[in-house]
Amino acid sequence: MADTAADDAPEAGAVAVYKRIFKEVLESRPSGMRLRLAHAMGKNRSFVSQISNPAYPVPIPVQHLNTIFDVCHFPPQAKAAFLRAYARAHPRRVGRLSEGSHERALTLHLPDLGSAKRNAELDTLLQEFTRRLIGIMREK
Repeated sequence: MADTAADDAPEAGAVAVYKRIFKEVLESRPSGMRLRLAHAMGKNRSFVSQISNPAYPVPIPVQHLNTIFDVCHFPPQAKAAFLRAYARAHPRRVGRLSEGSHERALTLHLPDLGSAKRNAELDTLLQEFTRRLIGIMREK
């Protein structure tokens, strides 16, 4: 039983390979890319740091791959190498990549509410509203 569980878990070394590629692409981009990527994924910047660090065995969730490729502007060779490494680490997940829904970005210009706390609250409310609205629209 323990052997089966070990076979299902991605090998830490295989995960580190694609994370190294991701980290190299991320580090070649302008400053602020981690924050932009976090916003695009609806996550915190620390989540991006964790999924881009080869030292952490946490896999990158397949639903975020297209967003990562789009926001970080992966060069074609790096994307191909990343996908090969990802397929070796997670053979069952790669098929879901093409099935996944594609996202698009929309930029909103909002007023400055006068404090970082209030601006962050508004950003969070709009993100949550959007997630819920999309969930309702997908049910139809």
